[in-house]
Amino acid sequence: MRALVFEKRLPRLITTMLLSKLSARAFLGPWAPLREREIARPEVRSEEWVVLRTRLCGICGSDAKQVSLHGNFDNPMTSVISFPQVLGHEVVASVEDVGPAVADLAPGDRVVLNPWLSCAVRGLPDCQWCESGDFAQCLCFREGGIAPGIHHGNSRDATGGFAPFLPAHRSQCMPIPDGVSDEAAVLADPFSVSLHAVFRNPPPEAGVVLVHGCGTLGLAAIGILRALFPKLRIFAVARFAHQATLAQALGADRVFAHEPSMALIEQVADELGAGLLRSENGLPMLNGGVDRIYDTVTSPGTLETGVRITRSRGRIVCLGVEPPRRFEWTPLYFKEIEVVGSNAFGIEQWQGRRQHAFAWYFEMLAEGRVDLSSILTHRVPFGDWKKAFGYCLDQEGSGAVKVVLDHLLNARGAVAR
Repeated sequence: MRALVFEKRLPRLITTMLLSKLSARAFLGPWAPLREREIARPEVRSEEWVVLRTRLCGICGSDAKQVSLHGNFDNPMTSVISFPQVLGHEVVASVEDVGPAVADLAPGDRVVLNPWLSCAVRGLPDCQWCESGDFAQCLCFREGGIAPGIHHGNSRDATGGFAPFLPAHRSQCMPIPDGVSDEAAVLADPFSVSLHAVFRNPPPEAGVVLVHGCGTLGLAAIGILRALFPKLRIFAVARFAHQATLAQALGADRVFAHEPSMALIEQVADELGAGLLRSENGLPMLNGGVDRIYDTVTSPGTLETGVRITRSRGRIVCLGVEPPRRFEWTPLYFKEIEVVGSNAFGIEQWQGRRQHAFAWYFEMLAEGRVDLSSILTHRVPFGDWKKAFGYCLDQEGSGAVKVVLDHLLNARGAVAR
């Protein structure tokens, strides 16, 4: 079968990085680490496994960053992945083949993939985190019968949705309710990432929050916050005009431009009626500020701005990953601000109830409490994958937010067989 394979080969990495100085098209060129090639179709690995036929697969921000070589080589997460990789973990699929111990799934069933390669998937007893339903904190991402990887797409054995077929453990397959379309279901994964951040770090009922970044995670967070906290004041920071429009439609009360930082700090101060404490050099900080920041970018710049506009003993929730650098962070200690990470999703608790994040998503869809359909901006046939990644690499020009690869369409728009 034809798949998109990412290979960690030094000549390809170096050549692509050099050529990318001339044009971003190098990331999708003949020397790029990502290329389309023939690989073996997966088989049922064991009696509790299935083979899935990919229908839709979203391009996650992490996929786009990896393809554009945006990251540091000393990142410790490189210790829990393996190559070569077939990326793509935001998967909607139909069941193709089932193992003999799989009694509750049948060929043709539509499912959304829970991509985490945690203990049960690896054939291991649950570690303390998996036992509590915190699968993204699993201690065994390098153990068991699967090559290192935290989720489908970054383990050489657990290939992802940038291929027509992929293997999955029964526990990873959540049936899609009949009334939910493939287009809605493919947003279950990014929705759940934002839901986890909000559930673990809820704002005051009538407080003020700021969502930094209006890509998929930021826009999903705005929709979730508006659904759960109708009295909340929601500020957002958007880089592009189309993101700002979507943020307002999903419930943001005020959307600020991404740059410059000084203007953003002054505008937030004006909205809140908070005083500005100015230094002789550098950026000021607010005498007061917002209760929560949900930072879906988490760059040195967004963090430096964040510690200045968060109130004393407020909280910054970091959902994004950007390369680090030095910034002036004195307000962090002075205001006793909490900075917490938020990673993926699992079994989530809210108002005394516990269920998987995907189940929360399908429940909120059925109740009409969320509608994130506007976030899915581009649906591209799998054969046009270079065009799809081009949209992701030029969000301003393309108006892209969530781009999905469609395996049921060929490049001419006809249904693939």
